[in-house]
Amino acid sequence: DELMKIIMSERAADGIELLRQLGLLSHIIPELEEGHGVSQNKHHIYECYKHSLLSLEYAVKKGFNKYVRLAALLHDVGKPRSKRGQGESATFYGHEIIGARMTSEILNRLRFSKKDIEKIVKLVRYHLFYYNVDEVTESSVRRLVRQAGPENMEELLQVRYCDRIGSGVPKAEPYKLRHFKYVIERVSRDPISVKTLKVNGENVMKLLVVKPGPKIGQILDILLGQVLEDPKKNKKELLEKEIKELSKLTDKKLGLLAGKA
Repeated sequence: DELMKIIMSERAADGIELLRQLGLLSHIIPELEEGHGVSQNKHHIYECYKHSLLSLEYAVKKGFNKYVRLAALLHDVGKPRSKRGQGESATFYGHEIIGARMTSEILNRLRFSKKDIEKIVKLVRYHLFYYNVDEVTESSVRRLVRQAGPENMEELLQVRYCDRIGSGVPKAEPYKLRHFKYVIERVSRDPISVKTLKVNGENVMKLLVVKPGPKIGQILDILLGQVLEDPKKNKKELLEKEIKELSKLTDKKLGLLAGKA
């Protein structure tokens, strides 16, 4: 409760820094303090800890909600443990995955609700999405929406704005991010989950005359992968034809395709 009073205050970043100076942060969120003094690379002006505080500061300035504020504070918590090399060429590969796991541990320890934890962990896990205009495709955005959750996309963009400002750049929302936002809006009505397919598990079992089992879920996952690439394929007759083709594959091959989907 006391931590959230700080996070939701007008001087949240100052409050977190005061906790550090008083030696309290190491007892509350020691993982965050791990970033103190840890330099980054050519893409960042500030060290990890200060970058996190500046990201939080921007979230406060814009009046973003508690989820965005906490995600802004914790989005790079995995960087110290993933750092390889020094100076401008230092790398932090996989820090968003490590950070998401650490965020889950932190919030569970602090007794946040399961719902809040799931949301904030997703914001941390997927904050590093690509948004270069030449690289962004509608299918890649659909996959991100599926993974992060359509209900989290606005806040995910807000976390990215905080990340940018915390890095010392002048604009939170450059053309690239505005374009990315436009693509999200464009694909918002496209199918992004198995539930939105024009066929379901019962259709698969009836068509193949089989009983419930992992094969049904694998086929649906593969179909979803195809529909994410091209929503026009989400037609019952096309999907039923594909189901028949997939049924000819070995269980091993089917499992591999489902994993990739």
